[in-house]
Amino acid sequence: MPEIVPARAVLLDMDGTLVDSTAVVERLWVEWARPHGIAPSRVLEVVHGRQGHQSMAIMLPERDHAINLRENEVMLATEAEDVDGVVEIPGAGVFLEALRSFPHAIVTSANVPLMTARMTAAALSVPPIFVTAESVSASKPHPEGFLLGASLLGADAADCVVFEDSAAGVQAGKAAGMRVIGVGPHAAGYEPDFHVDDLTQVTVVPDGDGFVLSIG
Repeated sequence: MPEIVPARAVLLDMDGTLVDSTAVVERLWVEWARPHGIAPSRVLEVVHGRQGHQSMAIMLPERDHAINLRENEVMLATEAEDVDGVVEIPGAGVFLEALRSFPHAIVTSANVPLMTARMTAAALSVPPIFVTAESVSASKPHPEGFLLGASLLGADAADCVVFEDSAAGVQAGKAAGMRVIGVGPHAAGYEPDFHVDDLTQVTVVPDGDGFVLSIG
């Protein structure tokens, strides 16, 4: 039997949730880490879900954060230009279309140019409301982005459902007091409230003036 999740609003991460950018993210970040002697396994453990400057601070804790901020700007620009291999997560386009008449937003650690580049590469439309790196002062796993997204949609946190693939993202959604649906093969290990392999397993069902999410 499908699980039914009531919702007033949906907040969607981008990378790993709507678009599969794993190859380019890992390629560029492993290349960044090589001169610092950071093992690829450590890079992949840290970078997913976080803003780049925070990932740098975790991997190079003694370094002046001003350097991280400068290098992150370069990394964001590089990532926006390199969309080779970026594709839609299965079901993302259909899911976004089903949400079109209901409150929903993207909440991503990318900035606007990177979000736009990756969504375009995956042939997905950016929702009218989104929260990006420019919008917040704290990166996931801090809940600021999701709380801002709920506020922009006019929804209470308890009525929002978050879709996330990373540990940092799941933690952020839970810290915001929201229910979290983990997306993808690794997300189940981060203890979301629900889990799906991809977005083909989620259906938006109108319900009175609102909607519910059917999982399964």
